[in-house]
Amino acid sequence: MPVIGITSCRKLEDYRQSVLHVSGDVRILEPSAGEARQALAGVDGLMLTGGDDVAPARYGEPAHPTVVEAEPGRDEFELALIKDARARNLPIFAICRGIQVLNVACGGTLVQDIPTEVTGALPHRFAVPPHEPYFLAHEVWIDKDTLLWKLMRERLSDADACEVNSRHHQAVKRLAPGFRVAATAPDGVIEAVEDPGAPFCLGVQWHPENFFRTGEFRPLFEGFLEAAQRSR
Repeated sequence: MPVIGITSCRKLEDYRQSVLHVSGDVRILEPSAGEARQALAGVDGLMLTGGDDVAPARYGEPAHPTVVEAEPGRDEFELALIKDARARNLPIFAICRGIQVLNVACGGTLVQDIPTEVTGALPHRFAVPPHEPYFLAHEVWIDKDTLLWKLMRERLSDADACEVNSRHHQAVKRLAPGFRVAATAPDGVIEAVEDPGAPFCLGVQWHPENFFRTGEFRPLFEGFLEAAQRSR
């Protein structure tokens, strides 16, 4: 059974359940666990979770007034985890903040506040009740011949779009070198990225883990687990 290292965050349970529902084992990676190399020992895949913002200093910019930086030590720990995981060719699945820290770790930058920096932006941050985290906010348009499209194509029924939930005010701006955009929102905001040169390196801006009961995005977790199994 592949062991998936999940970065610690305030709302862990849906991430855990999404992995358990596709027959993976879970290890929670806490910043207090020491160095990244030690934390990833025995881990077959890395899942980067949601949370507050990556410090803009990490990509060489002053902070926008809306920035809320993550818990102390989280940026450092996760940037180190990504570096070590990529050096070992571990599969990486990055969600919400995860896609942002992945892009920064690999040399990209972020839109710090979509409402004030993206002309004509759709609403991307919704304050939904705790029992409705799967509230569908907008479509994403998926590029064909990407890993994301290959994983989701049976669910898409020959379409190239699907509806997603949304709880973010930041997004990928300058793409990390070697990465490609896999999906965008109708307003042009990047909603998914991947590294085609890696065994499995996918980031999505929405929260597919919230759908573990209904399975809309189960293929993403299945594909991640299959890649983790191969990396053992």
